[in-house]
Amino acid sequence: MSEQTIALVTGANKGIGYEIAAGLGTLGWRIGVGARDRQRRETAVEKLRAAGVDAFGVPLDVNDDASVAAAAELIADEEGGLDVLVNNAAITGGMPQTPTTIDLATIRTVVETNVIGVIRVTNAMLPMLRRSPSPRIVNMSSSVGSLALQTTPDIDLGPILTAYSASKTFLNAVTAQYVKELRETDILINAACPGYTATDLNAFQGHRTPQQGAAIAIHLATLPDNGPTGGFFNDAGTVPW
Repeated sequence: MSEQTIALVTGANKGIGYEIAAGLGTLGWRIGVGARDRQRRETAVEKLRAAGVDAFGVPLDVNDDASVAAAAELIADEEGGLDVLVNNAAITGGMPQTPTTIDLATIRTVVETNVIGVIRVTNAMLPMLRRSPSPRIVNMSSSVGSLALQTTPDIDLGPILTAYSASKTFLNAVTAQYVKELRETDILINAACPGYTATDLNAFQGHRTPQQGAAIAIHLATLPDNGPTGGFFNDAGTVPW
């Protein structure tokens, strides 16, 4: 393993993922830009390198077993290991998403990317993370996945998002299960809420910039060895599950 910290950020070709890659890159880390679109991936890597980031492209479709396996092999062979995984890639599934009208195929598609994709990538990268001296996993969630907030009458979390919200609740539950299974390891695993960030996921309606949205992921990716694990955090602190 190289002494340089190596991180993989999925969905890193744009938006919050790109800013996470950029932010971690300013620390002198080597950053794997995970993305399935070749042109967008290469453009992001070029832009990051121009800004002084030690970036490399990782062809990665989180929904494809072979793609994820190949990504893990590439990182293992060419980088020698992995220290930090940020599971950022996600989709909303489009609108409307009221439970009485939503197409069931939309739910399946969103869960496949936002939940199963995270499990697929995490499990492929775990052998390398286990060998890292300071391994971290950050799962990008959302406050709309918080059952506590969703069921608080005076809190407005925006429109009904049956597929997206449920996928983030599902992701939070999966995160907790990883924490339970891996509690005897050195891997710190946390969920992050970036806030309502202006990205193409919401047609750029959010009030936070992608850089602001990336801040909590960067914080959790750089936790000290005695840092928290099994938490759900945003910039202000802990988010209720």
